[in-house]
Amino acid sequence: MIRISFDIGGTFTDCVLQDTSSNRVLTRKLPSTPSDPAEAVLHGLDTLLDDAEAEAGSVERILHATTVATNAVIERKGAPTALITTRGFRDVLIIGRQKRYETYDLHLEKPRPLLPRRAIFEVDERLDAGGAVVIPLDEASLDAAIDQVATMDAQSVAVALLHAYADGRHEQAIARRIAERLPGLPVSLSSEIAPRFREYERTSTVVVNAYVRPAVEAYVGRLQAALKDRDFARELFIMQSNGGLVSPGLARQFPARILESGPAAGVLMAARIGAGIGAEHVITFDMGGTTAKLGAVDGGTPAISPSFEADLVGFKAGSGLPVSVPSVELLEIGAGGGSIARVEMGMIAVGPQSAGAEPGPICYGRGGSEPTVTDANVVLGYIEPESFNDGRMRLDAEAAAAGIAAHVGKPLGLDTGDAAWGIHLIATANMEHAMRLVSVERGRDPRRYALVAFGGAGPIHACRLARSLGIPRVVVPAAAGVGSALGLLSAEPRIDVAATRVLRLSAETLPAVTAIYDDLTRRAEAELAQLGQEGDVVWSRHAYMRHVGQGFEVQVELPDGPIDGDYAARAIAAFRDAYERRHHDRDEAAAVEGVDWALVARLPRTEADAATSGPGQEPRESTRRAWFPEKGDFVEVPALNRAAVSGRGGIVGPAIVDDPDSATVLLPGDRARVNENGHLIIDIQAGETP
Repeated sequence: MIRISFDIGGTFTDCVLQDTSSNRVLTRKLPSTPSDPAEAVLHGLDTLLDDAEAEAGSVERILHATTVATNAVIERKGAPTALITTRGFRDVLIIGRQKRYETYDLHLEKPRPLLPRRAIFEVDERLDAGGAVVIPLDEASLDAAIDQVATMDAQSVAVALLHAYADGRHEQAIARRIAERLPGLPVSLSSEIAPRFREYERTSTVVVNAYVRPAVEAYVGRLQAALKDRDFARELFIMQSNGGLVSPGLARQFPARILESGPAAGVLMAARIGAGIGAEHVITFDMGGTTAKLGAVDGGTPAISPSFEADLVGFKAGSGLPVSVPSVELLEIGAGGGSIARVEMGMIAVGPQSAGAEPGPICYGRGGSEPTVTDANVVLGYIEPESFNDGRMRLDAEAAAAGIAAHVGKPLGLDTGDAAWGIHLIATANMEHAMRLVSVERGRDPRRYALVAFGGAGPIHACRLARSLGIPRVVVPAAAGVGSALGLLSAEPRIDVAATRVLRLSAETLPAVTAIYDDLTRRAEAELAQLGQEGDVVWSRHAYMRHVGQGFEVQVELPDGPIDGDYAARAIAAFRDAYERRHHDRDEAAAVEGVDWALVARLPRTEADAATSGPGQEPRESTRRAWFPEKGDFVEVPALNRAAVSGRGGIVGPAIVDDPDSATVLLPGDRARVNENGHLIIDIQAGETP
């Protein structure tokens, strides 16, 4: 039984083949093809099948994490999109929350809008917060709006009417009328995409969905056709931002759900590895070619957020486009291997601009002319130029050194080694700040967490990050360089549905809560039917609750079973526990209300389906000159692979552990060993410092 997974990154496309009958795992990192992402995926498929001597017909399942939707937003290359909204609410997207993400920044940059104001059209209609019709939908104003949509040659339409989360009848009527007058034009409804209150967030979400929908539909359709031409006739699944898998049909209809698909897969992998080593609390660190992504696993479960921001300005919280769909909790910053280093105001600055896959870092020899973090790591001796990407790419260390000297060293009066170390240190400091946001500033004590580091560049920086935050243990998974693609192998089909109904919890309101979950169940079952999967569905409920009068909510896991009897009391008790964990305060007398009600349907996978071990190795050991400031300069250190570490029974840093798809830098005093699953376990400063 063969399964193949792909994760498209900014620089490389990670490819993994798993043969569950033999537990054989093959991995490849191929340069991404930004102009046509499917090209790298299909090349990876052909390469893996050739390596495994297998036919496409023998592949049971292909799992795919894609950046097509994300890139369309970031690069503003989505389809020309129109928005139809309630009269008087044309400027919701422009006004936003009127909140400055940097209070004292006089040159504050706002995210570029996905559509201009001239593409927003109003219709006469109005519902109240309970869904009752205040002003009926006026057909004349609707036809006038559709005429304007036709004039602008829109390729996609978003509809976001006031209080449509409470009742979608007017939005559905608009969709039917557009289908009559402009057949074939895709229409996204806020009542289907994000039926939750808060007009700005809901409108932003449906606009994002409409904006990327044509690109995702074209890409997924092209990929399905190409797979069919290769005689692949089994299941293709797309990873969602919430860590669950969906069918291509659902991904094409709701592309806003797949914006963070790749990073979510990596968190799943880290959670499973943490469970395997007895670490229920994990901070995840995924550093690729363009960005570094940080997440958390609490109590063995990845933290899930009800919403996230896309395309943050300078990767600062509050600066992006809100997307109200569930997502694995992540913080993303512009600090990847391809992040460009430069001198600003007499200091080294790194990122968020990236060299990407084309042209890439200077050392790739593909036309890159600006120094990057990868170039610095090559100069520092952390990356072996001859064996990079399992020897499939030879890096030009001399060109990297020359670029760093010209762009950073000379302007600052530094020699090349000091300039490269400065780049590495600034990039690490940026990630340290982000890691503090994920941990300390969200109530997590990093001393109680393990750090799971993966991605092509993550293990290089992991031990220094752990040391700076007091994290006692680092885990570098087997095949860490393709960690997100491995995480896809352990993902399961999952459907999340939610609705807003503001209800004070009491025995009297339980019938209303029952009605909400009956409706959510019908919606979830309709989407499950599109997955075409068999198996026992695992259902779980949660709600976003608050004390009556508060403006923000706390996520609460609701009890299972019938919603009757003392269910309200048990739900209130669950809220008080969650509130106390979050805010260290408990008010037994305050009334409690639910705001957003959510239902999750999962089709669990078996343990045998979720192997995360990488390919085997022959022991290899040598030495390499690398920069360790603790030793004062470049020093000769052991450079060995995992098989050699295992053969030694462990190793104490300074040392470098080379993998086919990444490298791990052990600082002086860090002790590393390889466990039975091939994962590198590093105890920070646990050995004697040489």
